[in-house]
Amino acid sequence: MNSHTIVLIVVAVVVVLLVILGAAFLARSAREKKRRAEADRIREEAREESSRVQKREAIAAETEARARAAAAEAEAKAAEAARLADRAASHRSEAASSREQLDAKWQQADSLDPRRKDDPEAAYEMAKKDDRERTDVEDTGHEHEDRAVT
Repeated sequence: MNSHTIVLIVVAVVVVLLVILGAAFLARSAREKKRRAEADRIREEAREESSRVQKREAIAAETEARARAAAAEAEAKAAEAARLADRAASHRSEAASSREQLDAKWQQADSLDPRRKDDPEAAYEMAKKDDRERTDVEDTGHEHEDRAVT
């Protein structure tokens, strides 16, 4: 082989290597461009999704605030209900005590009344009748006094 052929072979190998290297560079460049485009597309989707997520977060925060307000209102209502229940229990206790005192007075009146010891209602009715008769007698007596004065 002569030196000229060797030079041609070396040049051909160098050219082939340069072509392969250029093709690899172009392929890598195209791949990077495609990846950048994909990254840009994903970023744009993320921006759009970010807006939707912010709206959801705002709705969630508003709902949480309403839930806290409702819980506070429910707590206040529960406290009011407990206070009213305590007041009702107090009134019930006072009413029961008053009822016991009233029953004791009825029993005392029944025990003192010689007319009816076995039937308190009948004794009450008789006492009312006696009271009416006494009032009528007193009114009649006052009328006679009024006539005498005039």
